[in-house]
Amino acid sequence: MKLTLRVWRQKNADADGAMSTYEVDGISPDMSFLEMMDVLNEQLILSGEDPVAFDHDCREGICGACSLVINGDAHGPERTTTCQLHMRSFKDGDTIDIEPWRAAAFPVVKDLVVDRSAFDRIIQAGGYITAPTGSAPEAHATPVPKADADYAFEHAECIGCGACVAACPNGAAMLFTSAKINHLGVLPQGAPERESRVLDMVTQMDAEGFGGCTLAGECATACPKGIPLTSITRMNKEWLRATRKVAGR
Repeated sequence: MKLTLRVWRQKNADADGAMSTYEVDGISPDMSFLEMMDVLNEQLILSGEDPVAFDHDCREGICGACSLVINGDAHGPERTTTCQLHMRSFKDGDTIDIEPWRAAAFPVVKDLVVDRSAFDRIIQAGGYITAPTGSAPEAHATPVPKADADYAFEHAECIGCGACVAACPNGAAMLFTSAKINHLGVLPQGAPERESRVLDMVTQMDAEGFGGCTLAGECATACPKGIPLTSITRMNKEWLRATRKVAGR
């Protein structure tokens, strides 16, 4: 395959960025998208140019680091992570636009790399669960209804990639935050901090400069792990309940 790549290049956070055009040839349809980016970078290094900076780690769809906007879609045309996207999703001769996440809370570090530490601070605001330290407890010591366990596991699948933010027209982080709140909120181990967790995490989310949620639904569509939009609805109910409890109503 021969492709034309239009890639966002930005030297650093303070510099102006622009799209640069590159031609790559000999791309196999069986290559992953990041393998194709490796080919481009090898080509740039051999020609004495600065390679394109992009985030990646596991390349197995687990870590969420490989965050790119491809042809206007978070992670590209398939509902998967960028590292699990293969070049067979494109055609020979295609022009592909490659950009970083676009959100005020995700400033560009260089080229396609953005700073997503805002997510870390939201998680940190949730604190720890109240649990005794020491040896691991017996697996069946705290019974959990299967429906609750399934719900918790569904939301624990969130890998924090930020596709929900990149896809949202408002740059909201509600789907991410709700996934982190809900997967602990339904479990007995997370019950003691149930109210404080949702209040603190939502407050931190707002402080990070993410946009407001209008339930456009683009976040759930882009999520590679299928976190449902109803997760936001449940978090809103949890937040309202906690707010009323704090106010003594």
